[in-house]
Amino acid sequence: MFSKSKINDPAHKSDADTSSTAAPSHSAPAAPKQSEFKASAPKAKPPASVLSSDLHITGNLKTTGDIQVEGTVEGDIRAHLLTIGETATIKGEVIADDVVINGRIVGRVRGLKVRLTSTARVEGDIIHKTIAIESGAHFEGSVQRQDDPLNPGAKSAPAQKPNPAS
Repeated sequence: MFSKSKINDPAHKSDADTSSTAAPSHSAPAAPKQSEFKASAPKAKPPASVLSSDLHITGNLKTTGDIQVEGTVEGDIRAHLLTIGETATIKGEVIADDVVINGRIVGRVRGLKVRLTSTARVEGDIIHKTIAIESGAHFEGSVQRQDDPLNPGAKSAPAQKPNPAS
């Protein structure tokens, strides 16, 4: 019952208690160094950023990572992997390496791989390297294949050949 007060009383500490309390304070800095080493290792890929269904964003989004949109975005989005959820609405241009569309996009889509699922609703042009459109998807616009769809000027002008006669 009184053991609690004896532990907290500095007059009753022995040398063994002092050395045992000194050891944890000495070993405490070692633990953060190990966790710092693990945190600095770039092996683990961070999870996708999720924009929830109750979120409404006005403005452009740009990341080298992955984004999953469930809410509404009025602006352009650029990402590595972009997933448009069934409840999402995007009003703007979408540019990503991989684009998976389950919801609604009003605007241009540029992607190396573009996939429209059966719940997709797209009103705008799609510029792609590869495309997949599931049965049931709604699409109004044009489809154009480009070797580099992420670069807006990739195939807009034909290549000029140098004139050897000049």
